[in-house]
Amino acid sequence: MDKAPTIGIVGKGALGLLFADIATRTLGKDAVTFVMDEARYVFHSHTHYRVNGEERTFRTVPANEAEPVDLAILAVKSPQLVGALNVLEPLVGEGTCIISVLNGITSEERVAERYGWHRVCGAVAQGMDAMRFGSELTYAHPGEIRIGDLARSRGGEAVVERVDEVLTAAGIPHSVWDDIELRMWAKFMLNVGINQTCCVYGCAYGDVVGVPGSVQRTDRGEQFRTFVAAMREVVAVANAEGVGLTEAHLSEMVELVRGLDPDSIPSMAQDRVNETPTEVETFAGELCRRAERHGILVPTNEHLYRSVCAIEASWDLEE
Repeated sequence: MDKAPTIGIVGKGALGLLFADIATRTLGKDAVTFVMDEARYVFHSHTHYRVNGEERTFRTVPANEAEPVDLAILAVKSPQLVGALNVLEPLVGEGTCIISVLNGITSEERVAERYGWHRVCGAVAQGMDAMRFGSELTYAHPGEIRIGDLARSRGGEAVVERVDEVLTAAGIPHSVWDDIELRMWAKFMLNVGINQTCCVYGCAYGDVVGVPGSVQRTDRGEQFRTFVAAMREVVAVANAEGVGLTEAHLSEMVELVRGLDPDSIPSMAQDRVNETPTEVETFAGELCRRAERHGILVPTNEHLYRSVCAIEASWDLEE
């Protein structure tokens, strides 16, 4: 690229902070901007963060002061998607590309309905173990963003090339995939399994997949069985929808989790600690609705859905 690219991020959670930390260290603080609505700006604008123990500050502006960027990254949780699409608007100019790293398999459609398929690059964030509690972010593995051309995107390979250029310049780990839709479903399968299992059982990665040499933390417990059973139900639904997930993809996801920090916890387990709304509708809710259309039984995900909803109900979130 002839000049340093600009990146706008909507969502100051674990993923947003992770990408901002990497990009600002590579491009400088002025190249990366967090954008938020007025209420969140008042609360978050002057927050100082610690990333892996080091002090960090990030440029943050309210939406009415934002300007178009080369790459807009949508990094909120799915319950905040509707509001985030409004906040995204001032970041979108003539040449802006958009990636969504939201969990699930539906956010790209929502973005495209508002801003056009020609801007949307398929993306999935995978392999990171970032955790944010308050103003503290920790991670051992930055993972990567997998990008690729969605069949529905009218931007085609050109939008993928532009996103690839920006991520490369920013130093954000990523890779380009020809089968990005399959990879998005594989990540959906992983989230349905690991996020919900860790949330319901209140446990870490190592409690699910085991820790080498640990007698107490093996991969033969109820948590592991739930993790695998929930993912197998995703395989069945994916195949009914023409997406070729296999047992090999399931095993790949298990090995991915085994490579993460065994004491870290995924986002829904963090939600349980923080008592904030989870993405259960995006995971078990979405899967159960699709399964019903195909006449497929998904008892593990129905159980996880009921369990997470009961946990959320105990928090009295309306207060």
